[in-house]
Amino acid sequence: MSTEQAFVEYVQSQSGLGHHLTFKKMFGEYALYLHGRVVAFACDNQLYLKPTEEGRSVLGHVSEHPPYPGAKLYFRIDEQMEDRERLRSALETTARALPLPKPKPATRAAKSASFKATGKTKRAP
Repeated sequence: MSTEQAFVEYVQSQSGLGHHLTFKKMFGEYALYLHGRVVAFACDNQLYLKPTEEGRSVLGHVSEHPPYPGAKLYFRIDEQMEDRERLRSALETTARALPLPKPKPATRAAKSASFKATGKTKRAP
């Protein structure tokens, strides 16, 4: 069963983070991003927070489950979803604890556009 967009929008609304908490559909499920970091997954209309010690300290007792078969264990957010402040704090704390994603290397098309925009020409090797 895939996750409904309405569920992800509910999480976004419930967290009080507005447009700062974004999501992207992947394989019928969703990745949730905060400040450029993937902080959670929504799978089968359930929220799974990336596991960090900082997130555990905010949530207290956590229930750990894989969001999909073969995945590592994540913190499944159940009753904590109803506590808006706790949900927001867990998402923000997790985002701060996670490293920024590595920048993606420029593609050939982007490099070519860069040369055209600056008026530079490519040199033969």
